[in-house]
Amino acid sequence: MSLSTLSATYLPAIEAELQHQVNRLNEPIYAPFYEMLTYHMGWSGEGAGPEASGKRIRPLLVLLACAASGGEWQGAMPAAAAIELIHNFSLVHDDIQDNSDKRRGRPTVWKIWGMPIGINAGDALFVIAQQALFDLHRHHPAETVLQAARVFHQACLDLTKGQYLDLSYENRTDLQESDYWAMVAGKTAALISACAQIGALLGGSSPDLQEAYRDFGHYLGLAFQVQDDILGIWGNEALTGKSAASDLLEGKKSLPVLYGLRRGGAFAKRWLEGPIRPDEVAALAEELAREGARLRAQEAADQMTDLALQSLRRAEPQGEAGEALFELTGKLLGRQS
Repeated sequence: MSLSTLSATYLPAIEAELQHQVNRLNEPIYAPFYEMLTYHMGWSGEGAGPEASGKRIRPLLVLLACAASGGEWQGAMPAAAAIELIHNFSLVHDDIQDNSDKRRGRPTVWKIWGMPIGINAGDALFVIAQQALFDLHRHHPAETVLQAARVFHQACLDLTKGQYLDLSYENRTDLQESDYWAMVAGKTAALISACAQIGALLGGSSPDLQEAYRDFGHYLGLAFQVQDDILGIWGNEALTGKSAASDLLEGKKSLPVLYGLRRGGAFAKRWLEGPIRPDEVAALAEELAREGARLRAQEAADQMTDLALQSLRRAEPQGEAGEALFELTGKLLGRQS
């Protein structure tokens, strides 16, 4: 198993690099501020550990793409850390914007320390991510670092665009599937696409192969999000760790929900009447599946998966890291339902 072998090497190195970057705040006068970041990253506080840290899929993807392109994965480590820090910045701010009091089973940063300081903690992660990216100069020429920065900063902007659409959709009832794809292209796919493209750039891939890696990450992100939408309504919580009630209770405009609304049947009628109650979730999920929304969403996920795999084959990933990229894709998109 190439993925398990390389993960055993890459993941501890990723964690060490992340801790090195966040350590910029480790001064006595800023000790409580530093604690907020180490808590969010899963390194401190009650419940600290791998479950609180997350899977570190994005930095792993950077390193695999770099190695599969013929580069030294160690030289891509600052970019891997930068992307994971940006991802975590977005989570801190998302929790505030969504009024979420739990993240990976623990109270969120803003819930413990308050909203103003929570915003500032997210800002710190954003800035440290920028600083981490510039550490690439130790391994790569200035022009390569600049190219990586262009991709990175465009992904950051796309994240905010996707989040804007997500927030602006909350009270709209006229959304189309095209609106959904625009939102998740920014909110989910942009950063995953940047992971693959930056990894390929740092690994020395040609511009054509970098573009193939970029497309791979884009379609991987779209497929991952649709799969997440399916699990958010019909998933087995014991297998996924995600409540199958949450998406309907929170009123998320996921792909299955938009399909159900467009159908204009019993699901749409109840949805438009107001917030869903916990005791209604199971029956509404069943109705939504009966109206064809689950099948439609799975077809979309399968289509995006096929496009991701086509793009990855076009990228011509090499060696054990190339095998691991195919394994990782299968693992991410074959999650238990």
